[in-house]
Amino acid sequence: MKPLWKITLYIYRTGQGMPPHFDRFEMDVNPDEYVLDAIERVGAFHDRTLIFRHACHHSACGACGMRVNGVEKLTCITPIRQVTHDGGNLKIEPLRNFPQVADLVVDMGELYREMEAAHYPQVTPVAAAPVGEGIRPAGNENTADQFRLNDCIECGCCVSACPIELTQPKYHGPAVLAGIQFSGVKQETDNLKMADSADGVWRCHSAFECSAVCPSNVEPGWRIMDLRRQVFSKRIAGLFSSKERT
Repeated sequence: MKPLWKITLYIYRTGQGMPPHFDRFEMDVNPDEYVLDAIERVGAFHDRTLIFRHACHHSACGACGMRVNGVEKLTCITPIRQVTHDGGNLKIEPLRNFPQVADLVVDMGELYREMEAAHYPQVTPVAAAPVGEGIRPAGNENTADQFRLNDCIECGCCVSACPIELTQPKYHGPAVLAGIQFSGVKQETDNLKMADSADGVWRCHSAFECSAVCPSNVEPGWRIMDLRRQVFSKRIAGLFSSKERT
């Protein structure tokens, strides 16, 4: 049996009439456990009033996104040994750039609404999914009724890490713009209008913090740059077509 580590968790608390503060919890953990395991232990054995969000425990739902020692993480797949050491501290905070609900939970409703407006589906027919041919069913198998989850799990980590979101709340943000890039832009569409706007691709400063924290390797930073290229091409094409009409 591996020796246990002694760690201290500092967990952000707010809501229920409490002013924002950090509660301190000391515990012994297996270093191969995940951060979410430690948070669940706090909720189960130390403070039943702790409010946090979790579900699948295998990085498919995106529910447990939080800031761990200042960095956005999916806590269900982040080993404790990766973010601290024996006798070390874990500072657990909610994601930034979202309205606060309570403790470690934020309101992600606006993100979901904008992702829907960008026509980015959470599931895609296998025949149309952006996967390699070797992953598709072989032969003449009928894939019409088969679906897969898209790579973005709407965890909000990229939005929390984005420095532009901190100062420009109307910015569509990396998740939405990456969704638009996936869905595609065509002339005179809502997607094109969202992307080619003051709060679209031109607001991005190419910091790539979004890509650094994405747990699904969606590469939102690269997708925004590619979307910017597409939008610019649409502008040039529109310019030449208007000249031809005149």
